[in-house]
This record gives sequence, structure tokens and C-alpha cells, in this order.
Amino acid sequence: MPGHRCSSFCLFVAATPAFSSYLLQCLQAEIPKGADLSSAQAIVVLGADVRPGNGAVPDSPGPQSIERLLFAAEAHHQLHLPVVLSGGRVSNWQVPIAELMKVALERYFAVPVAWSEDRSRTTYENALYTAQWLRAANIGTVVLVTQARDLPRAIWSFERVGLRALPWPAPRTPLQIHRIEDFLPNVASMYDSFYAFHELIGGLFYRFRY
Repeated sequence: MPGHRCSSFCLFVAATPAFSSYLLQCLQAEIPKGADLSSAQAIVVLGADVRPGNGAVPDSPGPQSIERLLFAAEAHHQLHLPVVLSGGRVSNWQVPIAELMKVALERYFAVPVAWSEDRSRTTYENALYTAQWLRAANIGTVVLVTQARDLPRAIWSFERVGLRALPWPAPRTPLQIHRIEDFLPNVASMYDSFYAFHELIGGLFYRFRY
């Protein structure tokens, strides 16, 4: 019984905006501030999720991938740099996420894609396989596009394989401790805590693994 109570309490806390926003703040604190993007040579966009089709409707980028494409389009229009997409097959889907994102970016955002890397299944592989093409093109500094919570691990991965990675500004989650609702659980905050723990644990694992 005490164990069940402890588990229930932990789930309650993890589902509160106050706790989830604090975790995300810890992650976001690792993102370099005020990066000078003038030295960048390319924009690298990391793949995320897929929205599955149903036969009549084809697979398409999921909500997180679409948000990254929005950031990529803004980055391209401001910096006028070539865009590189990175992402292999997600779960059991046959079409690599980079291919789905390429179609969406070119068709709906009118942004040309210079190259797509479609083998990677992890953030580190995003960096490893993309770096092979970038080095062949004499590109050593890139602007990295993903959500703010993912940037620390992504930047570490790209720099680990020898590239200089500059973060494209992504919306950051503010600390939510000002209302009574911030201490009451909700589903969205549980998701935020899940992603935050995923990144915190993933960052530690990468440092031991790679």
C-alpha cells in the first residue's frame, strides 16, 4: 500500500504544470543564448513524428514534425541557406520521415530541400549520417532546427561528430507557478514531463554511450 501511494503521488506531481515546466526549464537552460547565426552554412531539420494515413490518405508529418517545418521555413527565409532534412523510418512506417517532410516543406512552404538523410533512427544517427554529407560539401557550421526541449541533446550530438551546431530559436516553456491550476494535474503536463524525462535520461545515456 505505501508503494502504491508513493507511485500515485509521483504521477500526480509529474502531471502538474509547475513540475513539468520546471523540468523543461532545466533542459532549456542548457541552450546557448544569443548565438550568432551569420557563420552558418546550412539549416538542418531533424525529423520527429508521423501521422499515419488510412490507404486513401497517405502518411504525413505529425504535429511535432510540422512545427519543425514552420521553424525551418522561417529560418530559410531569414538566412537564405540550404535546408537539409534528417530522419529515417519511424516505427513500422515504410516511408522515411525525411521524405515526408521534404514533400511538405517544398509543397506547402515553398522551401527547396538541398538534401535528405533517410537512414537515421536516433538523434545521434541524425548527426552522424548528416555529418558525412555536410563534410563532403565542406560545411562545418549548421543551424539546428527542433523543439527547444530537444536542442541540448541534438547540439551535443552534432558537436560530438565534429560539426558546430547553432540553435534556431524555438519557443520555450515558461515556469508555471503563478496560479492554483499550475499545481493541479492535467494530461498535457504529463506529456511534457514524459518528454522532459526522455531528454534528461537520453542526454545522460548519450554521454556514456557515445
